[in-house]
Amino acid sequence: MKTLLTNAWIIAVDAAMTEYQRGWLLVEDGTIAAMGEGAAPEAPGAEVRDMGGDIVMPGMVNPHCHMAMSLFRGLGEDVDDRLFRYMLPLERKFVSPEMVRAGSTLSALEMIMGGVTCVADMYYHETEVADVLHHSGMRGVVGQTLADFDPPDHASFDEGFALCDALVAHCEGLPRVTASIAPHAPYSTGRAVLERVVDWHEANPETVIQIHLAETEPEAAWAAETHGMSTTAVCDAAGLLKPGTVAAHCLLVDDADIETLTRTGTGVAHNARSNGKAGRGMARVEDMRRAGIPVGIATDGPMSGNTLDLFSQFGVVSIFAKVLGHSRKPLPTREVIRMATVEGARVLGLDAVTGSLEVGKRADLIRVDISAPRMQPIYDPYSVLVFATKPDDVRDVMVDGRWLMRDRAVETLEQAKVLADANEVAGQFRAEIAAIDAARAAAEG
Repeated sequence: MKTLLTNAWIIAVDAAMTEYQRGWLLVEDGTIAAMGEGAAPEAPGAEVRDMGGDIVMPGMVNPHCHMAMSLFRGLGEDVDDRLFRYMLPLERKFVSPEMVRAGSTLSALEMIMGGVTCVADMYYHETEVADVLHHSGMRGVVGQTLADFDPPDHASFDEGFALCDALVAHCEGLPRVTASIAPHAPYSTGRAVLERVVDWHEANPETVIQIHLAETEPEAAWAAETHGMSTTAVCDAAGLLKPGTVAAHCLLVDDADIETLTRTGTGVAHNARSNGKAGRGMARVEDMRRAGIPVGIATDGPMSGNTLDLFSQFGVVSIFAKVLGHSRKPLPTREVIRMATVEGARVLGLDAVTGSLEVGKRADLIRVDISAPRMQPIYDPYSVLVFATKPDDVRDVMVDGRWLMRDRAVETLEQAKVLADANEVAGQFRAEIAAIDAARAAAEG
């Protein structure tokens, strides 16, 4: 159970931002046992792999996703009312354990091929997502969504909390998967349910809380009209904001909200591309990070952001910060890579395990091929990773010392079957969309 990587440009993303331009790294029993610069030591019995001078860096962490929604990717893209016209009817009719498994497996395949080794998911039938992550070899947090808008897997909040209990029990046998409770948003649960979530979390302290927070103007209006405060303040008053809570989006936050997030130790999942595509605005990432709030880079669901490729997020994340700051200086490329790795892990409470290459941490790492013309010459590897790298440049992926992908071949999932299963569900969606459109046309005369 030993693997020795040689001739690697190691980017550790540790506190010192250590780099070994001609480095080596030894993995034993899934843990990083040693690493250094220059000639590699002898490692009897180890699998030895020459990295060819390519970048070896921590596997990336996606702290907010809806994996099963890959099956909705690109559907009704230019239809203004697609949520109510297509999405909600399709969810209510088709979201099942089988559908969630097919969509989540498609997303796991995409993320592995793009160098994402850890993901936080929130959706429905999350025991299926937990199994997908386990069998694919990924690390992750799986969150059972609670909501009041007739969700597909629970008819009441009591049923939803029972599903959360079942998810905790299910994940006990899955060593890389953490259970999570996921109230959809303050407006779709209400303060009383949020307080019940807090009680549940206190009884299950090994879990994570996930919630959409301060994402939309209607949400802000609901909080102001119903409670006379911001949605961040509503969550704080309910006791929901604390270490172990992941707040996705946080677009509509003022200085007082940022102080609240800092004081409570809440982590933030930043979804720049999804938010920009929806025209919702740009989050105050620099201000939040300067205040000490951990902020990870997330993709959101593939219905919203289309791709689960973190590399395509990096430029948007950096550019939005520069536009807000009217300067090239905000969010330098090193900080973007920290957000995509160790800071994202910190948001999920997993930074002692993953997110950086350090002796004693689990061996979650990726190899990035730097031979493409668009990546040369290299003056700064972080700039190349943020502004030039694409998913296809990821050549190898390892989690817990196990190869999930080698030389672009995923070893834990059967690609042809994954795509076939996804397209079978998509065929059902197409037929239903045609029926919806036909009924609408008939009603309009």
